[in-house]
Amino acid sequence: MKLTDQHRTYWRRNLWLTLALLSVWFFVTFASGFYADELNTITFLGFPLGFYILAQGSLITYLVIIGIYVLTMNRLDRKYGVAERR
Repeated sequence: MKLTDQHRTYWRRNLWLTLALLSVWFFVTFASGFYADELNTITFLGFPLGFYILAQGSLITYLVIIGIYVLTMNRLDRKYGVAERR
């Protein structure tokens, strides 16, 4: 199967979106965990800030990442004519 320029553009945007969201995921998961000791010197709602960010903030960030991916991919699918019919 020969890929058209439209197919290449679609996959390029798909890969860019995936890499961007994985970069955010990596930063939230590993960078905040790496600096958790320094953040634990500050308390928030009675909990150490490093613990609070990793326990609560990371989960919220993951849900936002999933939402961004779903909305953006639905928009790309419609734009390039590969959307599933409902």
